[in-house]
Amino acid sequence: MKIVVAPNAFKGTLTAPQAAAAIARGVREVFPQAEVIEVPVADGGDGTMEAIVTAKHGEYRTAVVEGPLGDPVQAHFGLIDSGRSAVVELATASGLTLIPEDRRDPRRTSTYGFGQLLEAAQRAGAVGTIAGIGGSATNDGGAGMAQALGYRLLDAAGRELERGGAALARLERIDPSGFDPAWRTVAVKVACDVTNPLTGPGGASAVYGPQKGADSQAVRELDAALGRLAAVIQRDLGKSVADIPGAGAAGGTGAGLVAFLDASLVPGAPLVVEAAGFDAKLRGADLVITGEGRVDEQTAFGKAPGEVARRAQAAGVPVVLLTGSKGPGWEALNSLGVTSVVTLTEQGGDPQQALKEPDRLLTRAAVVACRSLKMKWTK
Repeated sequence: MKIVVAPNAFKGTLTAPQAAAAIARGVREVFPQAEVIEVPVADGGDGTMEAIVTAKHGEYRTAVVEGPLGDPVQAHFGLIDSGRSAVVELATASGLTLIPEDRRDPRRTSTYGFGQLLEAAQRAGAVGTIAGIGGSATNDGGAGMAQALGYRLLDAAGRELERGGAALARLERIDPSGFDPAWRTVAVKVACDVTNPLTGPGGASAVYGPQKGADSQAVRELDAALGRLAAVIQRDLGKSVADIPGAGAAGGTGAGLVAFLDASLVPGAPLVVEAAGFDAKLRGADLVITGEGRVDEQTAFGKAPGEVARRAQAAGVPVVLLTGSKGPGWEALNSLGVTSVVTLTEQGGDPQQALKEPDRLLTRAAVVACRSLKMKWTK
């Protein structure tokens, strides 16, 4: 018997690899002879790098880069496929959690460190890069990243712009002469699970700016600055990025990655599930177990467990989902071949216990699910 364990993170309690290990313990308790394959997954947000690197048995590297406000931080990236591909996560270099709440100011924060992280991955020999861009502290349209990669962003007097989204209001010209042409041979794919345009009521500044410390005046200022960036990109680089779905991701870094690195913005869950090697590990499986902290209608449409279920259903493999709680619309998972949904609290636990002992309760939920299946299979 072969069982594939492919959970997302249980947000705030367990990472995807930790969740996979906890579920696998429960599976082995009921099916000790089974081949259990752990494939942690994600959908482009925090934890994307760890999920892919763990699933692919890759290695981690460290780079000291500028944090979002210029302070040095130790950021990480992963190498998979014998070092041919890199996995980077913007949040480790330019993330909101790197700044105390009283210092958050998206007019000043920069993606420069993310650009340094990308450079470190390229210097390590990667010819392909997968980027997760969730959790940013920035609203600079990827301008800082571009500066780290060698682009010069100049004002009317020919001076380099300072870091931060507000400075883009004075952008007059983009000089690409310092950009390393070797990047043209690197395929960059961006796991992007939002469809926001760069500017406007649904854009980066209006939707995500307040979460990063922007008041209403700062939102207007930053939105206009990103509009200026898009106009200069169009004129100097010949790329129209303002209305690309996902351009507004990570404070406009989605647009910047397309403009400055010719990146492709792709839905996060399919990209990460595929990069983790799920399809190959699914072959010959008798069962797939997936899960995440809370399931609802969104789980079926755009989240990693839904993508796992969709691929398993196409292969004719039944799916069980484990979760901390169910939200509205969770029944949509039934159409994806999910045969049962088991919560961590179904066997007498309570929500507080689930937060205190998530790994133990997840293992127990896996035992419950597997025993139920064993009874059905042996009838």
